[in-house]
Amino acid sequence: MENNDILIRLRYALDIKNKDMVEIFKLGGVEVSKEDVLKILTKSKDEYDDDEEVVEDENHIKCNNKMLESFLNGFITHKRGKQDPKPEQEQPANAEPVEQHKDHVNNMLLKKLKVALQLTTEDMLDILHDGGIVVSKGELGAILRKSGHRNYKECGDNFARKFLKGLAVKYRS
Repeated sequence: MENNDILIRLRYALDIKNKDMVEIFKLGGVEVSKEDVLKILTKSKDEYDDDEEVVEDENHIKCNNKMLESFLNGFITHKRGKQDPKPEQEQPANAEPVEQHKDHVNNMLLKKLKVALQLTTEDMLDILHDGGIVVSKGELGAILRKSGHRNYKECGDNFARKFLKGLAVKYRS
């Protein structure tokens, strides 16, 4: 699943307005305009069937991993407020977000949404159930672990898709 698709689904599930998207990106350290948000939220050429004639031009902005992570960090700040770092946790002012490998984007998505929406493990299991997938606490815990941990499990696209679908069921109904 592409990062643009993640943003489209997340925006729909949580009913985020365009002006809020601009603000969230800004909180994450990325400056985008309302027009840029609309370009990010359009489907790219390769998401369409090959039979269709789609002209790819400047009407699409591809969201990379760094941009998605910045959006999710901004979403946490938007939902929970700005927190001052503790002295032992301070980072340099120019610290860049850690870019995740493509395989780990879905894990990062679940972790950051859990923090932003203040979800418990039970809440996440209910959301996944609403999305059409049943998992155990152990499986969910493995997905939420740090990538170097021995019990870490990669989150697949289908799993992330079902989670976003469950969010839509929970927050839009």
